[in-house]
Amino acid sequence: MNGRVGVVVLTGPSGSGKSRVAERSGLPVVRLDDFYREAGDPGLPTIVFGEDEVVDWDDLRSWDAQAACDALETLCTVGTVDVPVYDISLSRRTGSHTLTLGDATTVVAEGLFAHAVVAELERRGLLRDALCVRHHRLVTFVLRLVRDLREKRKSLPVLLHRGWYLMREEPAVVALAREHGCRPMTPRQAERRIRALAGFSGANAAS
Repeated sequence: MNGRVGVVVLTGPSGSGKSRVAERSGLPVVRLDDFYREAGDPGLPTIVFGEDEVVDWDDLRSWDAQAACDALETLCTVGTVDVPVYDISLSRRTGSHTLTLGDATTVVAEGLFAHAVVAELERRGLLRDALCVRHHRLVTFVLRLVRDLREKRKSLPVLLHRGWYLMREEPAVVALAREHGCRPMTPRQAERRIRALAGFSGANAAS
């Protein structure tokens, strides 16, 4: 760690509550899902659900890890960074917004592929901790479906097919996070851990 600003990586299955944990931390949050590649990118992977061919948002190739790490490093070292705003329903970026560090010395980086930045952040001297948020698989299935319907991410048939697939794959997602050094815990445990880290680092809530 660089001795000044560090990143808490927050990963976990889709719908597990990562975003809520991050929001409740009161710390600057980099939403790594905003670094998805845009529709039209030749490397963007797809998957067939029923009669629909859709972007496979759960494939690591759909995401730009380099850009995410660079943004985190800029925020930690410069104190401000412009990050994209991504619309899953449109499969493209719709704008950007500026994140400011303020007096905080802890940044939360949350997203489905957050485990993929752990090693690189550690190499850059920015990693403070890595956590994997998880529920029982059925709980996650319901929470994810409610969220995706509320945000109108895709059609109901696609969401149901995808949700069933993700529920079956959830143990593997958690196992992969473990392999990358992320410790599985409930949302409440993750909130307590982040608060402890922020207090230890002397961070004041900022956004």
